Amino acid sequence: MLLAEQAGLGGKAWHGAVLLSGIALYFIAAAIFVWREWRERQHLERLALTDSLCGLPNRRALHVDSAGQQADDAELAIALVDLDGFKLVNDFYGHSVGDRTVKAFAGILLELCGDSARAYRLGGDEFAIVATGPLAGNILEGICRRVLARLASPVMVEDRAIGLGASVGLARAHAGQGVTSSNLLRQADVATGVAKARGKGRLTWFSEEFDRDRAEHQAIDLDLRAALEREELQVHYQPLIDSGTGRVTAVEALLRWERPDGLRIGPDKFIPVAEETGLIEAIGLWVLRRACRDARDWDGIKVSVNVSVAQLRNTQFPLQLGQILEETGFPAERLELELTETFLVGDPLIAGRNLEMLRDFGVGIVLDDYGTGYASIGFLRRFRFEKLKLDRSLIVDAAGDAATRTVMASSVTMAKALGMQVTAEGIETEVQASMARNAGCDQMQGWLYSKAVPAAELERQLDAQNEQLAKIEHLPLRPDAAKKLG
Repeated sequence: MLLAEQAGLGGKAWHGAVLLSGIALYFIAAAIFVWREWRERQHLERLALTDSLCGLPNRRALHVDSAGQQADDAELAIALVDLDGFKLVNDFYGHSVGDRTVKAFAGILLELCGDSARAYRLGGDEFAIVATGPLAGNILEGICRRVLARLASPVMVEDRAIGLGASVGLARAHAGQGVTSSNLLRQADVATGVAKARGKGRLTWFSEEFDRDRAEHQAIDLDLRAALEREELQVHYQPLIDSGTGRVTAVEALLRWERPDGLRIGPDKFIPVAEETGLIEAIGLWVLRRACRDARDWDGIKVSVNVSVAQLRNTQFPLQLGQILEETGFPAERLELELTETFLVGDPLIAGRNLEMLRDFGVGIVLDDYGTGYASIGFLRRFRFEKLKLDRSLIVDAAGDAATRTVMASSVTMAKALGMQVTAEGIETEVQASMARNAGCDQMQGWLYSKAVPAAELERQLDAQNEQLAKIEHLPLRPDAAKKLG
């Protein structure tokens, strides 16, 4: 009996031990499951905060880190680094090399940041660097200057030497100011845009003035769009004088804007805004059409119209030009398109092809602002301009400096040897006019002769010129001139 009872108790103990073991295994399995779930979530969160290409933390991680690092007395400083020339890497070598270039640059940032700051990839060719602490701004600026110095030499990607540059915008604030990382990143982005506009390859700290400028730009953009729709813009014409005869032989079309309230907005204000917003293409076509209409009956007078980089890059521009010439009936041989070397240097292959298409219409191509850039003899031979316009600064400096006069004279000689005509811009004194004439310039342009005037006033100047020529040569007036003078 006792043995049976003992056996029963032993069975119960055994069953109890088995039950406890099962419960323990259940909790162990549950713990393992929870741990695996936690580890998977951690892995997914790390992936969500990490750039998949180069392994740097991403934009989301920047905001998470910045929110967790700010102490009341700490300074938070953010730099936005935008690679210059990265698009050319993708275009020339392909996206595979572009991706490896991104990885190489990420490695440079990690090396230069060390333990003082943290690097992030925001996407594409945009990176950020964040520093916190009492001297965060100074530390960050030092790192960014080392980044720019490193990019002065090519970045090695496998066996290729890749030339890169960077524009850097920086912004900072103390945590107590309540400025978020999103706002600081926006400020750094604005500063980066300013750095690019100032010539790239540099760093710029954000200033409140930049926001005021952007607000002004936005207001100008809205007003300019409305002005274009209401045709409030005007085209004025500045004469080009033949150096030998003193006659007006050509004019340059110049855009003017006077608002309904009488306020005049200078081209130096609204043209950069139009270029930034993309409105410059529509404005450029409007000016071209207006100039062709106005000048159609100006017998023998050539018209020069400035063409923007955006227009030249547009593959549809030659077609648009042809349509305007057909629509207005303006002779193509009397139209000259003025352009600067910026587009030609940046995209020489596209530029050469587009210029040939434009020449097929019979228009002349003019290089404007010569003497302010880097155009060489090879550059001039390659693009075969019909005319060279010496920049006003070259004329002004030549009047008081013998070395500059030599440069100007040699430029004229070179242009003539290449079959180009030469116009001297910005002539304001008789001394400058005599100097340009003696150097061999074919045409003069400047306030000494006339400022830019509306079409009606220019027509009166042309009629007066024709009347004087008729008296000198004892020739009858043109019927339309005689009617106007009537």
